[in-house]
Amino acid sequence: MKGKVKAVKVDYLARVEGEGSLYIKVKGSEVLDVKFKIFEAPRFFEAFLRGRKYHEVPDITARICGICPVAYQMSSVHALEDAFGVKVDGPLRELRRFFYCGEWIESHALHAFLLHAPDFLGYDDAIKMAKRYPDVVKKALTVKKIGNDIMARLGGREIHPVSVCVGGFYKVPTKRQMEAMKEDLKKGMDLSVELLKWVADLKFPDFEQEYEFVSLRHPNEYPFNEGRIVSNKGLDIAISEYEDNFVEEHVPYTNALHSYIKGRGSYMVGPLARINLNYDKLWDLTKDTLKSIGFKVPCNNPFKSIIARCAEITYSFEEALRIVDEYREPSAPMVDYEVKAGKGCGCTEAPRGSLYHRYEVAADGAILSAKIVPPTSQNQKRIEDDLRAMAPSVMKLPHDKAVWRFEQAIRNYDPCLSCATHFLRLEIERS
Repeated sequence: MKGKVKAVKVDYLARVEGEGSLYIKVKGSEVLDVKFKIFEAPRFFEAFLRGRKYHEVPDITARICGICPVAYQMSSVHALEDAFGVKVDGPLRELRRFFYCGEWIESHALHAFLLHAPDFLGYDDAIKMAKRYPDVVKKALTVKKIGNDIMARLGGREIHPVSVCVGGFYKVPTKRQMEAMKEDLKKGMDLSVELLKWVADLKFPDFEQEYEFVSLRHPNEYPFNEGRIVSNKGLDIAISEYEDNFVEEHVPYTNALHSYIKGRGSYMVGPLARINLNYDKLWDLTKDTLKSIGFKVPCNNPFKSIIARCAEITYSFEEALRIVDEYREPSAPMVDYEVKAGKGCGCTEAPRGSLYHRYEVAADGAILSAKIVPPTSQNQKRIEDDLRAMAPSVMKLPHDKAVWRFEQAIRNYDPCLSCATHFLRLEIERS
């Protein structure tokens, strides 16, 4: 084995949600060690839920994330509705999709333009980027605000909304209130097309891998909250079969579990996986814009996830406008159901990827057990595989550029470690 041993250690990853670090060690062209560490303290939400009544679950799980609380709420209500045998359809189901549009818009705009775009342009943060690209940042903030407004109007507030419940909502908007959002939605859609074209001109590293992409797929629509779990390598299962096919394992150096597919290994969830598996379900404006910028599927370059993310913003505006136009006020904000003992599971598409919940409920509605598998846990093993694949070439770069590229590669996945942002401290070992 020839070559110097080189190691890159990043104590605190910048511009990701929460606290994580990175350690990579190579000797010549051989990668000796790769560790993507999440050292956020354990939060014990699954334990908190045990013994609580089922109707408390959506409001508790919403507190897991301030960026994508709707996904946590919706995965939990779908799992509990599965346990009780509840079916939500018609206008209430449409409102749930509308709620998702708001979350995808605000979350994707935040990550794409305030956290990830600076990587491609050589800026430390969006504030410095805004000096050169003020119009882009202003447009992104306008788009994000419209997404937040959707969440506030439907959820009572934009952070940790409180309107979602098993069977529907506690309160639903009138037709007039929905119509009042149309002008903002049209404005946001136009801006999103401009932003999608802008990110297409960024310079993307030449890096591709043979990924197993995993997401929900629905026969009639781009997936938000229903469908089968599929992959580009033949996986096609019901949500109830998730734990028969996916495994979580403890890894000594990280507080987040690693997920893998039984007998196959790591996989990718998130916007790039969704668009590769569901391109045919996008609305026309999104597909036409993607064609105009030369984006094609399958796309195996993870750095182009920012394009997929922005395409989903445009899709969300198209879908939101469709729902507003077709909206009929439901006769009641929720459907009737009977609380009973049972076990149910649900999976929805959070902005960062598939989010699985499973609950066991007692006859009085108390939670006996809970399992929650967030997208970042599912992507963590895949992130390490990307870092391992690019390490031999990236480690040849000057250290500051190598660190920059490794962090950029992690941010391709929009990892949600928790709600905090830190600045970078770098330590490099040489021998």
